[in-house]
Amino acid sequence: MTKTEFTLRLFVALGAGLSIGFERQWHHKSAGLRTNTLVSLGAAVFVLLSINVTENGHGDVTRIIGQVVTGIGFLCAGIIFKDENKVHGLTTAVTVWCCSAVGCLAAAGYFKETLITTLFVISVNLVLKPLDEWLTKRTKDGN
Repeated sequence: MTKTEFTLRLFVALGAGLSIGFERQWHHKSAGLRTNTLVSLGAAVFVLLSINVTENGHGDVTRIIGQVVTGIGFLCAGIIFKDENKVHGLTTAVTVWCCSAVGCLAAAGYFKETLITTLFVISVNLVLKPLDEWLTKRTKDGN
C-alpha cells in the first residue's frame, strides 16, 4: 500500500468519525467530537497495520479487526452506567461501537460503504430520537 493510499484511508476514517462525533457533540453527549473521531481513526490504524503486515500473504487481516471489536466493546462497557432503575449511555456506547466499524470500513478501502454507514449512524441518532421519546412518553402515560 502506498503512503498516499494509507493517508487517504486514514483521512476518510477521520472525516467519518468527525461527522458522527459532531452530531453527538451537538447534542451534548459524553462521547462527542474527539472521542468518536479518535475511535474511528484508531480502528483504521489497526486495520491498516494489519493489512500492511499481512500483505506478503502471512497472517489474517480479520484477526486484528476482531480484536478491535473486542477492545471497543470493553471501552463501550465503561460508557454505560446504571442509576437506580435507569441505564444511561447505551446509545452513546453503541455509537462509539459503530464508529469503530466505520473506521474499519475506511481502512479497508470501502469508501462508499463508509459514507453510507456514517449517514445511517447519524440518521438513526437524529431521526429516531423523537420517535423514541414519543414512545417512551406514551408508555409512561399508559396509552
